[in-house]
Amino acid sequence: MFTGIVETTGEVLAREETEDGVRLRVGVDGFDDLHHGQSISVSGVCLTVEAFGEDGADGGGGWFETFLAAETVAKTYLGELREGDAVNLERALAADGRFDGHVVQGHVDTTTRVTAVEEVGEDWRFSFALPPEYAKYVVDKGSVTLDGISLTVADRRPDEFDVAVIPATYDLTNLSGKDPGDPVHLEVDVVAKYVENMLEGYAESTSPGIDDLTAE
Repeated sequence: MFTGIVETTGEVLAREETEDGVRLRVGVDGFDDLHHGQSISVSGVCLTVEAFGEDGADGGGGWFETFLAAETVAKTYLGELREGDAVNLERALAADGRFDGHVVQGHVDTTTRVTAVEEVGEDWRFSFALPPEYAKYVVDKGSVTLDGISLTVADRRPDEFDVAVIPATYDLTNLSGKDPGDPVHLEVDVVAKYVENMLEGYAESTSPGIDDLTAE
């Protein structure tokens, strides 16, 4: 599980296409606990470390390799990344870690697009297309995950929603390199999905069946 509090950005160092998917090598500084099998959120996508080593993007730090299966390539834009592209990185939350964001699974629901970017004083306002099938999970002041970043919905319209981005988030994440039209991974709040599922189950259990109706 993740929290949506991005730790740093990494740089794509290499990309290799295979018959089964795409392999990425990502350079990162400050991750001194890299190990095989570790879960890392890469721009909001939970991926597994398959290999790692020293010598990062600038001759220091380290790197890790991860594999994108066909489903990941189809559902996300990670397969389109090229050398030099920036990705947001967050290691999985430790059991005794501080929980500062919201529950993020790293299971991307869909890929949406930036529709507008506006500087507002020292902050930034980003607008994103709202896919109709996920609109019911996006509410004013609710939580969403965009490229692995836990953000709060500032405004919601029928086909778009906005988030306010503070300077620290803008500078730390890959949002600083996003322009209108660029892809962004969207993960809606999983709590909303659980609530929906429980309510649907309750409605089904309390609705009269065919036998009950005909008996009347």
